[in-house]
Amino acid sequence: MAWLLVDHALLFSSLIFAFLRMTQSTDPDILSDFVIPANATTIDENFFTYTGLRTAFTAEFPPDFKALKANMVEFPGLVGQSISYLVVQLPIGSVNPPHIHPRSSELLFVISGYIEAGFVDTSNKLYTQTLQPGDIFVVPKGLLHYQYNANASFNATALTAFGSANGGKVTLPVALFETGIDDLILAKSFKTDIATVQKIKAGLAPKE
Repeated sequence: MAWLLVDHALLFSSLIFAFLRMTQSTDPDILSDFVIPANATTIDENFFTYTGLRTAFTAEFPPDFKALKANMVEFPGLVGQSISYLVVQLPIGSVNPPHIHPRSSELLFVISGYIEAGFVDTSNKLYTQTLQPGDIFVVPKGLLHYQYNANASFNATALTAFGSANGGKVTLPVALFETGIDDLILAKSFKTDIATVQKIKAGLAPKE
């Protein structure tokens, strides 16, 4: 939408700087300028261009949380470059559930709206901050974190930078309740009963 096009020069300048600061990554180093896919027939400027994030700036805002990825899966030109993007769209009251990126730290740059961002360190201390447009929040590699739009008036959009071509994502609700872990194990782990675990699973099931 048009309102998202304001001050893009500042936005992308800031994100380029963010990438330059994220040079220490866990991706393997390469001994060439870039990696050519085995099935590639022609390498030109299109190989280094990805347009899949345009909808974040042109389409209607989604009714639920949405993440638009630009990692090596969607954009093969990123292979070996230790960088990737993610556009986070948070409608009013929505949440990007607690998750981790096992292979990368994260820089969250707020474009519009207000976002509560938080992470938990290995001593189980919670760090939270309410961010507004222009703010940046860093999440150290591999730590549990989330984003939440608690504002009652504005949708929120953020652009996330990763120091990996594919930082990976493990979303806790999915990993715990949708991967086949036995109900009894989950009930004992959360000090509850099997009926409660089954109720949570039912709530996470896709709605028809």
